[in-house]
Amino acid sequence: MKIIDGSGMVLGRLASYAAKESLKGEEIAIVNCSDVIITGNRKSIQEDFKEKRSRVGSSQKGPRHSRKTEKIVKRTIRGMLPNYREGRGREAWKRIRCYDKIPKELEGKEFIKLKKENKIKANKVKEFTK
Repeated sequence: MKIIDGSGMVLGRLASYAAKESLKGEEIAIVNCSDVIITGNRKSIQEDFKEKRSRVGSSQKGPRHSRKTEKIVKRTIRGMLPNYREGRGREAWKRIRCYDKIPKELEGKEFIKLKKENKIKANKVKEFTK
């Protein structure tokens, strides 16, 4: 099992790495999802999240978008898997676990640290879940 610490990592890069490893057959656990970074213009990202969530309670049909940080990260990974509803995409989807904090069963184990970003336009995922 590969355990990835998401604090300070860019969401897209983290998601593509997790998707590739999961397709290879690895069990993936991502911890500290609330500290994952979304790069770009804060205002446009915030408007995008608000627009997606406004559809949930209205009469419009459409997908549901969660406010939980771990679900936002897992949904991003899902978009990088081939057809997550059947075949190898489904098997890869089942091998991925996302956690907001470090769960007890993963404490004390070694984490994988991917390249962290120190960008000015970096926004943490938890800032958009309010």
